[in-house]
Amino acid sequence: MKNFIYIFSLFLLTVFSLQLKSQDIPTFPKANDVFGQKEAKVDDEKLAAEYIKNRDYEKAVLLYEKLFDEKGTHFFYTYYFFCLIELQDYKTALKIARKQSRKNPAKLRYMVDEGFIYTLMGEPSKANKIFDEALENIEPSANQIRDLANGFNYRGQTDYAIETYLKGRKMVPDYPFNLDLARIYKQLENYEDMVGEYLDLLEIDLTKMERIQNNIQSALNDDEEGELSEIIRTELLRRVQRNPEKIFYSEMLIWHSVQQKDFQMALIQAKSLDKRLQEEGLRVLDLAGLCMLNEQYDIAIEAYNYILTKGEISPLYLKARIGVLNARYAKVTNRFDYTRQDLLDLENEYLKTLDEFGENASTVPIMRYLAHLQAFYLDNIDTAIELLNKAVELPGVNPTMKADCKIELADILLFAGKVWDATLLYSQVDYDFKNDPLGAVAKYKNARLSYYIGEYGWAKAQLDVLKAATSKLIANDAMDLALLISDNIDIDSSYTALAYYSRAELLVYRNKLDEAMVTLDSIQMIALWHPLHDEVLFKKAEIMLRKGQYQQADTLLARVVEMYAGDILADNALMRRAELYDHQFEDFSMAMQLYEQLLIDYPGSLFVVDARKRFRELRGDMIN
Repeated sequence: MKNFIYIFSLFLLTVFSLQLKSQDIPTFPKANDVFGQKEAKVDDEKLAAEYIKNRDYEKAVLLYEKLFDEKGTHFFYTYYFFCLIELQDYKTALKIARKQSRKNPAKLRYMVDEGFIYTLMGEPSKANKIFDEALENIEPSANQIRDLANGFNYRGQTDYAIETYLKGRKMVPDYPFNLDLARIYKQLENYEDMVGEYLDLLEIDLTKMERIQNNIQSALNDDEEGELSEIIRTELLRRVQRNPEKIFYSEMLIWHSVQQKDFQMALIQAKSLDKRLQEEGLRVLDLAGLCMLNEQYDIAIEAYNYILTKGEISPLYLKARIGVLNARYAKVTNRFDYTRQDLLDLENEYLKTLDEFGENASTVPIMRYLAHLQAFYLDNIDTAIELLNKAVELPGVNPTMKADCKIELADILLFAGKVWDATLLYSQVDYDFKNDPLGAVAKYKNARLSYYIGEYGWAKAQLDVLKAATSKLIANDAMDLALLISDNIDIDSSYTALAYYSRAELLVYRNKLDEAMVTLDSIQMIALWHPLHDEVLFKKAEIMLRKGQYQQADTLLARVVEMYAGDILADNALMRRAELYDHQFEDFSMAMQLYEQLLIDYPGSLFVVDARKRFRELRGDMIN
């Protein structure tokens, strides 16, 4: 039996080899070889796709005609039809569109293709007749309606697509097609109707709110002139006034106002809702927190004070008291022109509140902020350290808040020059909160400390780990510092210039500004050019801002923009200059020029949104 199989196999091989040599007999694969057919078809598909890619439609059309004749699928029809259009073979294109339409009477989009050919042939009346007929033939089927509308839209017949959805809305009440219509209206930049469709959908299905917000935000990102924002605000205000009982309109207005950083409008609506629903102020408290994050301190204070009007029986009263203090603290310390008396008045307010509510787990946030004020601004380091040590030891303190206090204490110890005590505390928090954003903060600060004292290898190793941190802010900060280290290795593989720069940054951190300036000057004495020179200029400008020497700061920032226009600090320096002329010099004409320069020269900058908004305000546009 084995010999038989062997001989039979040898016979087949012999026959196969003879076939390959023969000129009269077709070569492998044979016409009836299934595997060979599949292989050939796959090759045809790949080759046809390659022809399309290279815009060789004359060769592509032959293959797609063959593939369409063999399979008749919509996929091959689409490419065959496309090639015919590109070759302007309208007669054949019309023929296959009609054929597909007869074979698939429920697929009305093939009628659209027929009409499309007539538009290309310059016969719009025939095209419209076919389009109207397709529209008349729709049945109460959401899928068919959507398919026809997509066919119209794909062929540039957006008016017919809209008409299809509007007719379908009447035929299939369960499918109002709001999102589909909104998409087309956005495509046409018909923002009034787009917004109307989105808001009408909320009337039907509140579960779609997040999706609607995402779609609106996407449209807002594409709206460089800010027209859409005003349309949304106006329509929401109209609906809020007309339908005050429909809370979701007020919630949408709050959301939109926050997106546009119109926190005053957001607060008006939040307070209105709070009163109407007889709430305890929680949404106002949340909004106050957003105001703090966006440096809208006056509005935050107004929001916290609103909660305080509810009286001491309010469960949010203490949080609001703490919030007011922290907002006042941020307002004072984020200015460069505060006085020592401003700081002492603020310290007194913290002490009064602490005296009123006592030192306990609930007032630890007050103790933390007070310690920061005392150490970094009033140079009362020992008192601050004592206060934080007490906060850490209090019973019942939330572990996260205790860790916050440890990080604050480490910051103060570093400020006082006690480097090793600081790194010990950072390491403790890092260890205790390994998989928590707070642990990432501690790790980053520890890496930055290593950078300050010249341990660049260790610092970079920690920073590389933090690049994957869940906190985007920490990840970005880690990446920036890691790049600063790796990009500033000197030619001889030393860190001479970086050592001066990191030492200067530590001196700035410790508020030793004059010493920092001298140290920065040393870098410019090392070489006529060094990759750190733009950072040096920018750091000097920051020091001048902190000292209130605004004209000197502007000169330094202008040099950064002029000399290092292609580097990463240029847009930052330009924005700082614009803000200086806007808020310090009150030269609004120059501020407008600088904001506009940022918009034109750095369209991808993170500052573009704020710069555009302020530019339009100074220009006098009606944006609120």
